[in-house]
Amino acid sequence: MFHPTQARAATIATLFAIALAIPMSPAGAAGKTGSGSKSVAASGPAKSAPAGVPASQGLGAQGAPQIAARSWLLMDLTTGQLLAASDPDMRVEPASLTKLMTAYLAFNAIQDKKLALDSRPPVSDYAYKAIGSRMFVEPASPATVDELLHGLIIQSGNDAAIILAETLGGSEEGFVKQMNAQAQNMGLKNTRFTNASGLPDAQHYSTARDLAALSARLIQDHPDFYKLYAQRDYTYNGIKQPNRNRLLFIDPSVDGVKTGHTDAAGFCLIASSRRDQPGLGVSRRLLSVVLGTASESARAIESQKLLNYGFSAFELVELYPKGKPVGSYRVWKGAVPEVKAGFSGSILVTVLRGQADRAKADIERNEPLLAPIAKGQRLGTLHIKLDDKPLADHPLIALDEVEQAGFLGRSWDTLQLWFKR
Repeated sequence: MFHPTQARAATIATLFAIALAIPMSPAGAAGKTGSGSKSVAASGPAKSAPAGVPASQGLGAQGAPQIAARSWLLMDLTTGQLLAASDPDMRVEPASLTKLMTAYLAFNAIQDKKLALDSRPPVSDYAYKAIGSRMFVEPASPATVDELLHGLIIQSGNDAAIILAETLGGSEEGFVKQMNAQAQNMGLKNTRFTNASGLPDAQHYSTARDLAALSARLIQDHPDFYKLYAQRDYTYNGIKQPNRNRLLFIDPSVDGVKTGHTDAAGFCLIASSRRDQPGLGVSRRLLSVVLGTASESARAIESQKLLNYGFSAFELVELYPKGKPVGSYRVWKGAVPEVKAGFSGSILVTVLRGQADRAKADIERNEPLLAPIAKGQRLGTLHIKLDDKPLADHPLIALDEVEQAGFLGRSWDTLQLWFKR
């Protein structure tokens, strides 16, 4: 269980560790790490930090800390609620955060058995000579898909991204079409990709809101592969490289997600933390997106600040437990006159601490309910509001099945319904 005192300790640890300037450069990579381009260097001269930017959106916008980033967002993935944000729809270069989509499509292909973890895709000359961060795959000794995923996620290898893209799309250009199609399918309205690695391009952009949605889908759809994002280092081709997400070394509740940096994008970090919720027997997962900070240290500090704020200022409230009936409703033309209704999962809502009584729930039922009714069939909608502002909707479902009545029962109910009009 992660308590507020531990949250404060994590913040102190963050500041202390960053003050010591934890070295994050690849060990043993001397002479092999030249990027060939200043705009994609793994680290560069620090820029002046953006002034602290206050939140303009979200449930806790008024009490949120100011964050030294161009655009940022904090979301509770347990309930899908936006807790605080500043300019979450500002278009920015996503840099290596792009690799989240590259990985997502690779995970899909593996799941669909279109790509095998033990296969060894060929290494093109273009991939071998990739600029920026690399895992250093040799054409004469291709890596397995499993190794490429480790290199893509932990080492942020541009060569790994290109190899996977060429394997899945026939070419990087073909893969980019798949990336944009998937973005459209996910509803990422302000995202456009032009490459698989995140190299700078004026037409390559995304937003904090879209990147949060992409991260949420990756965590939800591929929980087994998501475990790779918590790995602190990886060794390939004799070169050990650390994960650039410093929070993995500082906060034990952080298990991902991804860093990014170019001169144009600044230093970016999407971080996710999972901590126990006292009293409910469940854990909460928060996601922070911090884009355009001035340094590697700043993106870690600002991300930790947001995560600690989210866990300390908000709590989960259970409105309805899973599977417990919330009511019995009249069924027409059924073998029994009523059906029990409830929810497939616990109905949780995130609120500011001490303000649980502000959350209200109203049930809108489908009328009339006609048999036959299948177990799990939608019977209506639960509308959750906070101070009369809509928060979320959940389907109200049948907890039991109801078969049709006999001929006489159906005829009698038909007559009653006719008189009710």
